[in-house]
Amino acid sequence: MNVGCLAPNPAFDEALLSRVEDAGINASAPREQRWIDGWLVRLSPAKAKRARCIQAVAAGRLSVQDKLALCLPLYQAAGLQPYVRITPFSKPDGLDAALAVLGLDCIDETRVMVLAPLHAAASPDQDATSPLRFATVGADDFAAWIGKERGSSAPERLAHADRIASSPVPHHGVLVFDSEGATVGAGQVVIEGTLAGLYDVFTAERQRGLGVAETVCRHLLGVAAAAGARVAYLQVDAGNEPARRIYKRLGFVDGYSYHYRTLPDALP
Repeated sequence: MNVGCLAPNPAFDEALLSRVEDAGINASAPREQRWIDGWLVRLSPAKAKRARCIQAVAAGRLSVQDKLALCLPLYQAAGLQPYVRITPFSKPDGLDAALAVLGLDCIDETRVMVLAPLHAAASPDQDATSPLRFATVGADDFAAWIGKERGSSAPERLAHADRIASSPVPHHGVLVFDSEGATVGAGQVVIEGTLAGLYDVFTAERQRGLGVAETVCRHLLGVAAAAGARVAYLQVDAGNEPARRIYKRLGFVDGYSYHYRTLPDALP
């Protein structure tokens, strides 16, 4: 077990949580990635760290220090801050402690929440009664709106759109409009077999606290249920209590956690 990670919740089969972890890695795959001795090194200029970090998915044969010596120059050349994502499934065993000894700081604790079965929270009939309207949109429109709302740079928005469009797992993205036609929210669901991941659930600042996010989640879960998904997952900042309250209301519970390790002075 890696130091600082929330252990897999024994209420779930650990094999299921491992599948959730694989699905999350697949859903965030950018073009800019390569393998180095069992580590999947991602170099996307996107804002999301999961698309520009080291995913330590296999032990490999080299030492942790030797792996880093091969990976860090790639981030330097790309002009990106290097991050190593640490989960309960990261390899080799003891990776988190080893990185701490090497001086990498621990940041951004994130909870992976799971809903099984998902159908109880899916509301396929709510769209007929809700004042909100949903429009399925392509990668460019989705990334443009949510990037603007989040304050992402133009290169980050382009990288986000490219990652969605080129993903090995299809993304179903929606923009949400109020009764006057104003865009008030967005969200995506990524369906892989019986697993459905919720991503980029976002509410415009002026509409927060009015139930938009919960309505978006229920809509996307309805889409997933109709496509045959049975288990849902999402990733949320451990300190984002408003969002976590919404997800708990929907029935999501903590499955496990992850965080990142980084060298603050790795780049000028």
